[in-house]
Formats: sequence, structure tokens, C-alpha cells
Amino acid sequence: MSNSFVELHARQRAEALLDAGSTRELIGPLDNMISPHLEPQQIVPESDDGVVIMKGRLADHDLVVIAIEGAFQGGGIGEVSGAKIVAALEHALADNQAGHRIYLVIILDTGGVRLQEANYGLLSISEIHNMVVALKKHVPVIGLVPGRVGSFGGMSITNALLSYVIGTNQARIGLNGPEVIEQEAGVREWDASDKNLIWDTLGTTQRQATGIIDEVIEDDVTAFRDAVSAAIATHQDSHRDQRGAFYLSLLDQLDPSEKLTIPAYDKLFKQVTVTPHHLAPATSGENQSTPSRGRTWFENLTGITNAQSEVSTVLHAQVDQREYIAIVADAQNRFPRVRHGEVGLQEGYTVASVVNDLIAADADKTTKTPIIMVVDVPSQAYGYNEELIGIHMALAASASAYARARQAGHKVVALIAGDAVSGGFLAHGLQSNRLVAFDDLDITVQAMSKASSARITQRTIAELEAATQHVPAMAYDIENYQKLGALYQLIEGVKGTDTDQAAISKVKAALDEALTSLDDASTDLSFRYTNPIAVNGEAGGRKATNQVRRLMAEQWAD
Repeated sequence: MSNSFVELHARQRAEALLDAGSTRELIGPLDNMISPHLEPQQIVPESDDGVVIMKGRLADHDLVVIAIEGAFQGGGIGEVSGAKIVAALEHALADNQAGHRIYLVIILDTGGVRLQEANYGLLSISEIHNMVVALKKHVPVIGLVPGRVGSFGGMSITNALLSYVIGTNQARIGLNGPEVIEQEAGVREWDASDKNLIWDTLGTTQRQATGIIDEVIEDDVTAFRDAVSAAIATHQDSHRDQRGAFYLSLLDQLDPSEKLTIPAYDKLFKQVTVTPHHLAPATSGENQSTPSRGRTWFENLTGITNAQSEVSTVLHAQVDQREYIAIVADAQNRFPRVRHGEVGLQEGYTVASVVNDLIAADADKTTKTPIIMVVDVPSQAYGYNEELIGIHMALAASASAYARARQAGHKVVALIAGDAVSGGFLAHGLQSNRLVAFDDLDITVQAMSKASSARITQRTIAELEAATQHVPAMAYDIENYQKLGALYQLIEGVKGTDTDQAAISKVKAALDEALTSLDDASTDLSFRYTNPIAVNGEAGGRKATNQVRRLMAEQWAD
């Protein structure tokens, strides 16, 4: 097609959207701001790290276009590319707050986190989520999903947070790629060789029918320009991250033990009777539930024994004027893909409901109730039903709720008591002001399991583990994670399975200190790249992030 938008590369797409003669690229190829984490792995970097930031005008509106290049590392987000996006969003927010209306378009052609610098990618994507939530209070943030790669992984959660999403019939949207689901859950769950099933499930025709994408247009540059202009002019916002009651009502009517067909789901989607969902606080029970480190520490901190809840995998309670929230395992759960503590559809939307209820209850209070997340999430749920229904939207609902609570003045602290992996961590943990963790080598922090990561990066597990020796962001242990500067405190001498009073007292003191540190602190996530380890750390830190931020500040207003 001579005027195809899909066939263009990221820079060409940004230029095509903006009026001729109005464009100015920020942190472009001549700045040579490359990722420092790829060459140690014998991977050739790109001079723009696969993300193009361009300012210009469209139909009398000032616009910033953020275009992700799917041809470089599958559009994966690493430290530099993520920092470019976050810095651009921050400056756009500041402009809007100052009365200068500037609109945002994000062109998604991405597989999510760049696994070769995985933990940087997770941090960056969570920071993107925070900024999108903040910006939507001022202007619509428009998403475009043209095709080629589509929108997957943690950036599909971004997709669900955007105000309005436009795509072509050449695009796909989902959290977990079919190959990853096959790796994690088996070929009977999803046969990744069944291309027709993939397109029928994740393609934009199905996604538009069930509210995951707003508009499907022809692959034409003019059509994209017109669609973006119309969305801006009408201030479109689908509020996808605020539909928890609908989806929880849908899940009430679902038999998750049966694999859904697309016609059956479409019929169910159209017939949902929406009822309010508000989760009561956890209570003590007589029988012990499935053990997990998250459950152990929720009970340690709240004093609730054998904690039970109407949603067995989500526990919450207010104790000593603090709201504690945990996602826990349940071996008998009716949703088979969350029995080990994974974050699934019900978990994401239920946590969002709990946090949204707290925001509403404290809306008129000067002092907001602090939130303590107890984090022990081995991943998000890997399942066909979850992808068909749109698990990325459930995780977005949770991430959005935590971000809005923090932005409203709630102190939010995450205690990493167990694993903190992938989309589960993005939904429950990474929107906190402060991350506190046990110095426990049994804790895994990462973007994907080793088996799936090796498959996607075309390495053996041995090669993957060898690479982590040179790149801390690829490592799976909490001590390497500390080198990135993401943690507020690493609690020594406490394990995820501890229940003695000395350990509990030590953890409570650490949480007290983390909360006190927020008394006069910003409600954003800037601590992660401004603390001493992030700024000056010799092995890791956020040095590239801070260099990007300096460049963006220098170039934004020129």
C-alpha cells in the first residue's frame, strides 16, 4: 500500500502523523544515547535505543509522538528507551499543569520488557504507567497499534491504561505471547503453532468486539492522522482501567475449568449483568489455607491467623491505621492458573476494587491511609481464557488504582516477602513509593521465568545465567536487584518464611522507617533514580536513566 502506516518505521510514523515542517526530534540518533547493557552481551545497540520522541503539531494541536521501533529487539523496553518515554511524559505533564495544552500519542509496536535488561525494563514500564495515569487527568493519551509486532507484555498493560486505542486489522494485543503460554502452561493450554487461533483471539477484530481496542481503521497514513485528530478533538477516554465491576461480574458467571470458545465468550460479554463488588476485610479462620510467603507476612503484620477472604487469593485489612493488601496462593482455586499465587483476572480487578474503595473513603481526609503491599507474586496467570478475556486489563486496573492512590497522597510501600515477577509485580508492587525487601536469596525478581526467557532470547538456560554475571538487570536474585537502586531498604537477617517475634519487629521497624521517609516526599516514583545507589552505584544504578533525563531537560523547550 503506497500510503501504508504499518510499513513505516518508528521515525517515519512519527513524521507522518505530524504536520510537515513542525517536527523536532528529542534525543535523536546524533545524541548517540545507546543502551550500556547490550554490548556486554554481544548485541549491537541502536543509536536511539529503539524509541523515537518527536514534537510537532497536528490540526492546530501541539503533539508529542512516542514511537517504538518493533524492528529493534522486538520493540522491547530497556533502561534508555524506557527513560526516554518517561522523561517525555513528565515534561508533557509539567507543560499541561502550567497551562500549555500538549497531547500525547504512543505508537505501540512492542513485545514489552527487553529481556536482555529485564529489571530495568520492568522499572521503566511501571514508571510509564504512573505517568500515563497522571497525564490522563489533563489530556487524552492516545495509543496506536499499527501492526508488525503488536502490543504485548508489560506494554500491553500500558495499552490498557491509555485513553483511546486505535489500530489496524494487522495488529494483535495480549499480555503473554502464545509461545510463552505454551512454555509455562503446556501445549494443551495454547498450541503456539495454531496461527488461526492466535489471530482470532488476539487480533483487533476480536479485541474491538470486547472493548480492548476502541477503533480499527484501514492501514493508511491519512486515516491515522484523521483518527488521532478526532480523538483529541472529542477528548476521548474509554476508562478501560475503571471497569472492574463489569469484569468481576463477568467472572462470577464464568466456569474457568472449561476452555472458552470465542463465540461463547462473545455471548457472555454481551449478557453481563453488572453488580457492585466490594471485598470485605480478611478475618481469622479455623483452618490453615495454602501456605505462601505472602500469606505468612500478611498474617505476621496484621495479627490475623489463618486469614480468609471472600476472594481466597486476595487478603486485605486495616490494622493500626494502615491498609495491608496481599495476593496469596490457593491450591483449590476455581481459576486453575492462579493456584500458586499468580496474579490473574480476579486478583487484578479485586485489588483495584479494594484500593479504589480506600481512595473514595479517604477522599476528603487531609491525612490518607498508608498502603502496605505484601508482595509474593511468581508471575501473572498464563492461560488461554485469561488472554481471551484480557488479563492485561486486570493488571492495568490494579496498577492504575495504586498509582492514583499514591498520586492522591496515600503513602504506598511494597514489602517484597517472596517472588516479584513480571506482570504480577507490575500490578502489585511496582507502583509503590518505596520498595522494601528481605535479603533472601530464595526471592526471585525478574520479568520472566528462566525457561521462557531463554526461549525468547534464543539462549540456553546456562547461557542466560552466564549473561547475568555481566548485567545485574538480568539477574534473578534480590542482591543484584539492589544494585539497580530500586530498593529503599534490604532487610538483613529475615526470610520469607520467618514467623518469630524478632523478625516481625524488625520488619515493622523497616516499614515504619519507609513510611516516615515519605512525610515530605514527592508522590512520584523519582526515588528510584535519585537515591545514592541509583546515581553513583558502580555496578548498575540508573546512570543511563539520569543521563537521558538531563538530555530531555536540555532539549525539551528548545
